[in-house]
Amino acid sequence: MLVTDRFVFLHLHKSGGTFVNAFLARFFPGARHVGYHLPRACIPESARALPIFGLVRNPWDYYVSWYSFQADKAQPNALFRIASDAGRLDFAGTIANLVNLCEDPQRHAALIDSLPEQFVNRGINLTRNCVRPLLGSGLGFYSFLFDRMFGAGSGTTFGRMESLRADLLAFLETHATVTGEMRDWIASAPPLNTSTHADFRTCYDARLRDLVARRDERVIARFDYSFDLAS
Repeated sequence: MLVTDRFVFLHLHKSGGTFVNAFLARFFPGARHVGYHLPRACIPESARALPIFGLVRNPWDYYVSWYSFQADKAQPNALFRIASDAGRLDFAGTIANLVNLCEDPQRHAALIDSLPEQFVNRGINLTRNCVRPLLGSGLGFYSFLFDRMFGAGSGTTFGRMESLRADLLAFLETHATVTGEMRDWIASAPPLNTSTHADFRTCYDARLRDLVARRDERVIARFDYSFDLAS
């Protein structure tokens, strides 16, 4: 979460936020870094009337990116270890477990046990209390993160990761003074914190595709995402 004197940026996990954070750090030197992946509920009282900017991503694409990023790490995080049965499962098995955490008491309890009591401001930055509401929610993991981050989304302008540069610029043109240097940086700066992976549509079988469609239905419908198109 970054707080400027004009707006607040909420950083949803693996949805393009590192790019926005880098931009704000460069061009808004007075921005306050309140915490990493902290939700709307943690906005300081003095900033709660400010407009909010957030990013969202196609859930099918999110799961591929998350899996690829963690699978390439020498020490993947606890969430990956639990969903993948300590690396024994492939993409389909791991993501099915992740998306179904909402109805898996055993894995949900293992996740709670693996998490800290307080925010550590790195990684996915979830605490035990953060993930308790996931069980019984019926939500896919990405939808759970979205709801935790933004709530109902009132007062929030959403950009899509798929059109991040244009959407960020459009938000800034409404809520800040945009310089030519800012425009050039947004247009030309390289993507940040990315993972290398195949087109998400090649990674799913029909069963897993439909599972994500069901569990993450609200995000998919709200932002008009589909499996067949990246936007």
